[in-house]
Amino acid sequence: MAFPERYGPLAVVTGASSGIGVGFAEELAARGLNLLLVARRGERLEQLAARLRSECQVAVDVLVADLADAAGIEALAQAMAGRDCGLLVSNAGFGLKGPHEANDPAVMAELLQLNCQAPMQLCHRLIPALRARGRGGIIITSSVEGLIGVPYSAVYAASKAFTNSLAEGLWGELSPAGIDVLALCPGSTDTEAHDKQGIDRSTLEGMMSPREVAAEALDHLTQGPIHVAGEQNRAMFDGLLAMPRRDALLALADNIRKALL
Repeated sequence: MAFPERYGPLAVVTGASSGIGVGFAEELAARGLNLLLVARRGERLEQLAARLRSECQVAVDVLVADLADAAGIEALAQAMAGRDCGLLVSNAGFGLKGPHEANDPAVMAELLQLNCQAPMQLCHRLIPALRARGRGGIIITSSVEGLIGVPYSAVYAASKAFTNSLAEGLWGELSPAGIDVLALCPGSTDTEAHDKQGIDRSTLEGMMSPREVAAEALDHLTQGPIHVAGEQNRAMFDGLLAMPRRDALLALADNIRKALL
């Protein structure tokens, strides 16, 4: 089955105003799918939508919503209702670095709402329509940090462990119904997320581009439930996960503490 037939005519991309979300929007439009783009920053969404309409001749709608708020999740659920949506890319999320005790409790609560609650609720709302179609897909943007507890990124890593587990469970439920589920685990990606977490991007090696990460996820959507983007990242985490867990955690702590200095 061709990609647009299996996952079209409409794909929903959350967190679409920057980073990997933009990469997904570009890749999906290039593959012939119409789009509903969701994020908080309306001006960025409108600019991206106009470009993709012009470059790819696809229909692109935008929804300005904050998915860290239950009202934003409900607004998106209503926007999806009654539309033939074949693919949900639940990409919105953010990270938080530093000693756990130094983090703002309100920010940690917002992180859990956006990184965990939003994909869980959006999948819950869309799955009945996907089952009725008998085809389609769900991608949840996770992280390689979801594969192991990460010192100085404890809450973010825990939130991505949740999304990995969610995707695995949904894959087991939905793959017999013709619905593909994938947790995408990027490693270091060239996005503004690093800047927001106090990490100098110029010090990072081997970063992938957002569109490269998105394309790899779409190419591996039928090979869920978990996909680590990038050969280098796969090799690195294969080695890390083969170590005694205590040694791996202490090594991660040293590396991340140095990156945050």
